[in-house]
Parts: sequence; structure tokens; C-alpha cells
Amino acid sequence: MSDSETAILAGGCFWCTEAVFRDVIGVSQVESGYIGGTVPEPTYKQVCSGETGHAEAIRVTYDPQVITYAEILDVFMGTHDPSQLNRQGGDVGTQYRSAIFPLDEAQRAEAEAAIQRWNAEHDGTAVTTIEGPAIWYPAEDYHQEYWDGEGQRNPYCLAVIPPKLAKLRKSFQAKVKSAS
Repeated sequence: MSDSETAILAGGCFWCTEAVFRDVIGVSQVESGYIGGTVPEPTYKQVCSGETGHAEAIRVTYDPQVITYAEILDVFMGTHDPSQLNRQGGDVGTQYRSAIFPLDEAQRAEAEAAIQRWNAEHDGTAVTTIEGPAIWYPAEDYHQEYWDGEGQRNPYCLAVIPPKLAKLRKSFQAKVKSAS
């Protein structure tokens, strides 16, 4: 897809956000990784310690003719809890923060607008940060497409991901690839 664009988002566990965005129309690839920290080439264990400053994040490749960056951001804001500071559910620490990493000034403006839209509907409670520029580091191979493989047997994923997918299907029905 030569006309693809990229969005980088951090909304808690990357296994969970990856599972959501893999089911969004117009999205061709979702890569789990780390961004926003100080340690070069961090490992999962280092990021999980909370000491590197990185967030678990996803890099979404999408077709802007099918879904816009603004719509990507609305799905992001609507499928995690952007009112939780440095946590999503049982995952606690700065590595689980809600953050948007715009790649240019146009994305930065869209990120600000998306947070404002969410705040207007939720009494101004978003703690989502807009960060960067920052270096993207892909997560280890075993984290990629996790829900489609190991995640289906992981009790944490089984407890957290299906409700997120249900929220996606309910709130963004026209943007969902599958009905399953």
C-alpha cells in the first residue's frame, strides 16, 4: 500500500491495543513496540520495570482513503480509558500511559483535537499526553500479533481483550473488519 500513513499510540498493554486495531478497516499492519524512553533498544523486561521511560505502544499502518487519522484517534480514545494516569486496569506504571506520538505538526493538531472531542463528551477528564518526536523500537517477535496466537490462551488477554473488542464493535461498528 503505497499511500499508507502511520499512527503511533500508547494505551496500556500493547497486546490489547494491537488486538483492537488489527480489527479496524483500513488498517493494514499493527506493530507492537516501545517509544518515549531514554534507553536505546529496550527489552520487554526493561520496559516492564518502568525505569526506561518507554511506553508500550503500537505503530498502526493505515490507508487514509479508508480511515482518517482523526478516526484512528477516535477509536483509540474510545477503546481504552484515557482518564487513567499511568495505568490501564491492572497494568500500572508509566509504561502503560495513555499517549499519542504524532509524526508531524498535522498529526499533533489532530491529536489535540481528538483529546478535546473526548473531553467534551467526558467532562474533560483525559490525561492522554501528546509526546515526541521519539524513537520507535519494535517489540520482540513473540509480542507481534499476540492475540491471534498466544493471547488466545493467556488468562490476562482473555479477561481484557474481548471487552475491548466488544467496545470497538459497539461504538465504531462501521469501522470494524469482522463481526466475530
